[in-house]
Order: sequence, then C-alpha cells, then structure tokens
Amino acid sequence: MANSNFQHFTSILLILFFISPTFSQQSFRPKALVLHVTKDGETTLQYTAQINQRTPLVPINLVVDLGGQFLWADCENQYTSSTYRPARCRSAQCSLAKSNSCGDCFSSPKPGCNNNTCGLLPDNTVTHTATSGELAEDVLSIQSTNGFNPGQTVAISRFSFSCAPTSLLKGLASGASGMAGLGRTKIALPSQLASAFSFDRKFAFCFSSSDGVVIFGDGPYGFAADVRSAPNVVYDSKSLTYTPLLINPVSTASAFSQGESSSEYFIGVKTIKIDSKVVSVNTSLLSIDSNGVGGTKISTVDPYTVLEASIYKAVTDAFAKASIARNITRVASFAPFEFCYSSDNLPATPLDAAVPTIELVLQNENVVWKMLDANSMVFINDEVLCLGFVNGGENPRTSIVIGGNQLEDNLLQFDLAENRLGFSNSLFARKTDCFRFNFTSTV
Repeated sequence: MANSNFQHFTSILLILFFISPTFSQQSFRPKALVLHVTKDGETTLQYTAQINQRTPLVPINLVVDLGGQFLWADCENQYTSSTYRPARCRSAQCSLAKSNSCGDCFSSPKPGCNNNTCGLLPDNTVTHTATSGELAEDVLSIQSTNGFNPGQTVAISRFSFSCAPTSLLKGLASGASGMAGLGRTKIALPSQLASAFSFDRKFAFCFSSSDGVVIFGDGPYGFAADVRSAPNVVYDSKSLTYTPLLINPVSTASAFSQGESSSEYFIGVKTIKIDSKVVSVNTSLLSIDSNGVGGTKISTVDPYTVLEASIYKAVTDAFAKASIARNITRVASFAPFEFCYSSDNLPATPLDAAVPTIELVLQNENVVWKMLDANSMVFINDEVLCLGFVNGGENPRTSIVIGGNQLEDNLLQFDLAENRLGFSNSLFARKTDCFRFNFTSTV
C-alpha cells in the first residue's frame, strides 16, 4: 500500500512539472488569459485565433473548436523549434493525455516522427476526419487579461499538443495550421492553462460576425458600450443565467477508444417554444441515450444550428405559421436554408422581434435561451433573410447542434469545476456586442 501511495504521489509531481509555466519563478501570475478571434466570414464561417508557439516563437492560426480534445497542429510543413519534445511511451504526459498507443517512426527524427513515442488521434471536426499524430510538448505563449484589455504576455514551456499531417488541414479556413480544442479533457487548452497558472477552471467566449474573444479564467468580462461616452458593459457571475453541463458517456469524435466519453459540451433542452407556444417534438430525442445518441450540444465548427429531421419539421412549421400571423412574406429558398422571407416589412434593428422568437427552455421555465432576430435569421442580401436552421436528417448522432450563428453576440461561460454553462442571451439588449472587447490598449 505504501509503495502504491508513493507511486501515485510521484505521478502527481511529474504532471505538475510537465505543465509548469515558464515564468512561474516571476512575481506576475495572470488571473486570466485572452485570445483574439476572427471569423472567416467569406468562405468557411469558421472562427480562428492566433497563438504563438515554438522556439523561436511563431504565430500560428488555429480554428477554434469548442469540443475539441486538444490543440493539434501541422508538423509536416516547416515545423522548426529548439524546444520541441516528443512524449515518450509510458510517460506522465501520455498518461495525462490518455494515450493508448505507442510506436516508432521509420525515418529520420523530426517533429511528428520520433521513435518510442505515444500518439493521439487529432480530429478535423469540420470534415469529420481523424488520423494518427504524435503527442508532443513545446513552448506556448499567450496574453494575459484583466477582463477588459490584453496585458502582459506569459508562456508555458511544455504545453502538450498533437502533431498532425498537412492533409488534415483540408476544409479548414485559409492559413489555418490546426485546431485549438477547448473540450473536456486534461490537455485541452482550458485545463492546461488553468493548471499552469493556478486560476479557476473556467473559460468564456463571445463571438460576433467578424471578431470575438476567448477568455480563460474567471470574469469580469468587459465590453465597450455602443455609445462612446457610456461606461463599459460588464458581465460577471451574477449577470449570467446558468444551466448544467451534461456529459455524453460515448465519445462523439471521429475516432475514439471504447469506453471514452465525449469531450463536447451538452446541455439539457426540455422544450422548444416559438412565440411562447410549445413546439410538439419527440421529447425522447432531447435526451442522450445509453449509446450516446440524442441531446443538444454547442458547436463552434457548425456555422448554423442543425436539427434532427422531425424536430426541424416541427420547428420550421411552427415558425412558418407564426410568420404568417405576423404578415411576413415568405420568398424562395436560398441554400442551405429552406425558409426565407422578404425584408420589406422587417425592421433592421436586431431587437425589434420582427420575426417569431425562438426559445430553448432548459431545466425549468425560468431558464430560457432566447433567440431573437439577430440569432435566428441569416442576412442574405438587402431583400432576403432566412431562418438560420438546417435539416440534419434522420438518425443523426446529436439531435440539436447549436451552431455559430445562434451563438454570436452571446457571452457563454463554461465552468468546468461546477460543471455548468453560464449564458447572457443577446448582448444587444445591453447596447453592446462581442466585437467590442478592447484589444487596442494594454493593462
């Protein structure tokens, strides 16, 4: 028993050593970290963030993947770093990453190809493609924040990530070198950063149609008001509505090991309402069954909300009926959207509720995710708007996937310690938006 306890203690020390920050000996220790996010609005509609990695530091663009298991990057194309370290088989890094593979690479050693190293399965969740990749460590540098501005840059000397081949980049935004996973694993960005700098295991994001922000650590979260002389609009734990985060017991990754749970974030939708009227759906689809099928997840890689076929039909039928009651004129479809409307009699402001209001009722009638015009509709041109929901077909893995358009200009906080999601509903209601985080000045 004593020997077992000693081995356990030694493993903990090794894990703490491997994720210790470069600047841990300095007096400055950030309480939160920040990434600037840009939307690829012209083609992929993906959200990308730039992060500095390697020695010497190199800025790399990564697609933000909310449910991704870890950071993965292309190591085939000019990856050069004096601080790159492959994770050796049966090491503490492999254990922390839950790596089940160990192998050799039959060529000269280089990043992504070394002998006696453990591997992971980097996953392109846009194309639903996974491949084998070497687990490794390298320097990662990121800016601190006080919740209102970016501040001093800090670094982690041994940040765990996975190498991937260049071919895995297919389908990602132009210039992307990989994906930044924010999922529920010990080596995803939220957990590694929180462990390295000893702050709360929380992170929040707020995306707009052009820019946005990811903040690792607790709030407050400050955004400039849309009136120049007005004070910042500040969100904290008291400003948000909370709902439990649910764990899908079966992985939703493109490739996974048996018994592995999903790293994605699920919430419990009990009822869907349109203009306060309950939409009749098969409620069994709203729960996650023992095979990991069903339920509702949040996704930053799906540009629009995706609904299982019968839910889609019920929601769109109810929306169409409510639109007729409001004298909104339906027009021809515009792919990938089926339900499109003339803008002739629709006000341009996002909170006029000119179109039917969609509500996701969560654990009870007092916890409601409300989607007004700006989130439910997609602007096609000056004459046409479309309902931004798409048909996911019959028997999809997940019944409801809340996508990017429905997330924009909402602040979402993921509290991993308390296992809950905090959400603001539209920031427009407080006369600000996610574009207004101040990246122009420093603390």
